[in-house]
Amino acid sequence: MTAHILVVDDVPRNVRLLADVLGAHGYRTSTAASGEEALACLAAERPDLVLLDVMMPGMDGYQVCRAIRADPACAVLPVVLVTALDPEQERIKGLEAGADDFLGKPIHQAELMARVRSLLRVKALYDEVQRQRAELQAWNSTLEQRVAHGVQQLERVGQLKRFFSPQLADAILAGGAQDPLRSHRREITVVFLDLRGFTSFTETADPEEVMGVLAQYHAAMGQRVLEHEGTLERFSGDGMMIFFNDPQPVPDAPARALRMALQMQADMAALSGQWRRRGYDLTMGIGIAQGFATLGGIGFAGRIDYGAIGTVTNLAARLCGEAAGGQILLSQRVYAALQDPAADGDAAGWSLDPVGELALKGFARPVPAWRVLY
Repeated sequence: MTAHILVVDDVPRNVRLLADVLGAHGYRTSTAASGEEALACLAAERPDLVLLDVMMPGMDGYQVCRAIRADPACAVLPVVLVTALDPEQERIKGLEAGADDFLGKPIHQAELMARVRSLLRVKALYDEVQRQRAELQAWNSTLEQRVAHGVQQLERVGQLKRFFSPQLADAILAGGAQDPLRSHRREITVVFLDLRGFTSFTETADPEEVMGVLAQYHAAMGQRVLEHEGTLERFSGDGMMIFFNDPQPVPDAPARALRMALQMQADMAALSGQWRRRGYDLTMGIGIAQGFATLGGIGFAGRIDYGAIGTVTNLAARLCGEAAGGQILLSQRVYAALQDPAADGDAAGWSLDPVGELALKGFARPVPAWRVLY
């Protein structure tokens, strides 16, 4: 880009001479015949350098130079004072006014061009620094916005992971899954688990001991929920409810639920051994049922939980209540689904045994159930 130089002198012949010399070297020039006109030109279009005569009627060169420096936008604009007076005598006055350099009259063309090139080179370096500074500020602003957005995403992921697997939470935020909080109906497999002996344990143990046991229990069971990509509906003291096939559909919900339950019982056996050594007699029963439910966000502004409503959740809870410590009881629909050859219970190390029809609270008719042998 061609540098722009403003030539200020009240003598037209001097102005033409300077403009012709600068133009011959490829510079674009504009001119002013007085200090006031020069300041008006500066306000209209910012030049890259000013050649300013000292002796002018009205505002002299020193006054114009001080006015230029008073404008923060012109703080580093190169100003060269041109004078017929003794440059050595005028140098201090010029420096105090803010000038960058001096030229004596008559002007020596080679010296003029050397000083112009030198000052423009410094100005170009300063402009580049300013450009890079503005670019850095823009990048910093963008980075701050991205960090703030990332923090919001992490907070949202943390909230979603209260219910969903980490993979699904990430997919929801990325737009790869439908809004799970809207009300919808779907067939799900529900797993309900509950500790046996917990009530008597809480009656004799200190609250700190109870909280410690629950922390171990929830950590172990919660890890299995995440591994099998289940949806944790709620904690209820020593009880937990998990379901499969919503909001992330899975082709093997009953088999997946059973595999999770078996691993949970294995984990519970290890925990029970630790607790027995401390005098705690705790085991766990599990109930698994399959059926249709209505699912979605339940709550109010500021607190929304993800829940399932339907007979299937009650059935899983009742089967859990009937299960002895270490047992897993299944509903008839889960049993039927596990008869699919793909489930292959023998290879997985389990088989199913009928326990007959159970009279469950809230159900008008007896409900057939099966026990998992493992």
